[in-house]
Amino acid sequence: MLLDKFKEYIATNHLFQPKDMLLLAVSGGIDSVVLCELCHRAGYQFVIAHCNFQLRGAESERDENFVRSLGEKYGVKVFIKKFDTEKYAREHKKSIQEAARDLRYKWFLQICTDGSVGRVSETKSDKPGWNVTIEYAKPRTLLVTAHHANDSVETMLMNFFKGTGIKGLQGIKPRHELLLYLIRPLLFAKKEELVAFAIQNNLPFAEDSSNKSDKYTRNYFRNQLIPDLKKVYPQVEDNLIDNLHRFHEIEILYQQSIQLHKKKLLEQKGNEVHIPVLKLLKTQPLATVLYEIIKEYNFTAHQTEETINLLKSETGKYINSHTHRIFKNRHWLIITPNQTTEAQNILIEESDTNIHFEGGMLKIEKAPAFNFQLSTFNSIAQLDAATIKFPLLLRKWKQGDYFYPLGMQKKKKLSRFFIDQKLSLTEKENAWLIEMNKKIIWIVGMRIDNRFKITASTKEVLKVTLTQPV
Repeated sequence: MLLDKFKEYIATNHLFQPKDMLLLAVSGGIDSVVLCELCHRAGYQFVIAHCNFQLRGAESERDENFVRSLGEKYGVKVFIKKFDTEKYAREHKKSIQEAARDLRYKWFLQICTDGSVGRVSETKSDKPGWNVTIEYAKPRTLLVTAHHANDSVETMLMNFFKGTGIKGLQGIKPRHELLLYLIRPLLFAKKEELVAFAIQNNLPFAEDSSNKSDKYTRNYFRNQLIPDLKKVYPQVEDNLIDNLHRFHEIEILYQQSIQLHKKKLLEQKGNEVHIPVLKLLKTQPLATVLYEIIKEYNFTAHQTEETINLLKSETGKYINSHTHRIFKNRHWLIITPNQTTEAQNILIEESDTNIHFEGGMLKIEKAPAFNFQLSTFNSIAQLDAATIKFPLLLRKWKQGDYFYPLGMQKKKKLSRFFIDQKLSLTEKENAWLIEMNKKIIWIVGMRIDNRFKITASTKEVLKVTLTQPV
């Protein structure tokens, strides 16, 4: 019996409790009509929300009126919202489908969170003849949609042909991964079961004529592709539904494996992630693991190959997403925020003129060596531009670093240099340097490297000025 399956599916997947208020997204079609009836028979407290996208003229108005009548039938509140969907799509350069999706879910979320639903009551009985009614001023309101098993199959097939990973092959989940208030309690049932229930219980519904049009991708899969597949494989729907469950279990195993790889490879250092190149190169399957790492920083699947190329590139090479940068630094791949004030390793390009970082700001400029006035301030580095090759790396110092202090022909470890300079522990911890191809150019605000100093043959000067943060 459909009602029993409905209750069992909700309980098994822990979707909601009897005291929760349900906001049913109701179009007026057969699926959402059955959803209303099942929630009513199961004793759940609900209200109805209906979107009038004003795309089908009189038919849209008919659907709105029908949904209002459902509210009267069940004695529940009905929320109605009219949208100028075509205008929204034009202004936001989106398809009608995308526009409608944006509009309805923003509105649904508003209803769920702004207290529009009102109060909800729950009656409890501790012993026969004693009933206690409890009222909740701000009930948890959950959005419930009528997506069913066939919808999930269609989603899986569309994702498959679009080229998504295993995650996309799971179809639709009973609870949205990000919008946790979004629940789909009908995914256990096929369309034919919902139709049979509506017929057996004489449930009227409003048919959406656009469902017959194949101009929408989902309708093509629903009306053309799947029926054609059933001619060859009569049990294709059942087989695909079984596959949905298998893919869900495969995804669990997949994520467990990915997390193990991440634990072995990733070293979190402040706002950065450091990955040892040699260890990463030994990881298999490399492309898959690497994509699972970089996608969290808004890199695309197409940038996976570029990232693999970085592994064998020289220090300083990098790629960008809109939020992060991945670059090669010696034996490490470093993922760092694009906001340099948050980064511990910052690439400096030849075109850069101002670099903001934790230690202040660097102003970078070039000038002819002729008549150049040398400064004695430690906050200014004056270098022979001909000896400098970009990109440069601005980073904090670490144990083992060494350079050739100005005026000396022998190298000195920075740890020894800091002792000679009588730096405090805090000053050491906050020391930054500029590096080029594994060679330190300048201990920022202290001393340049002798190998990059201005000489009599210098034709152009690279001047870097440190401005301390206020």
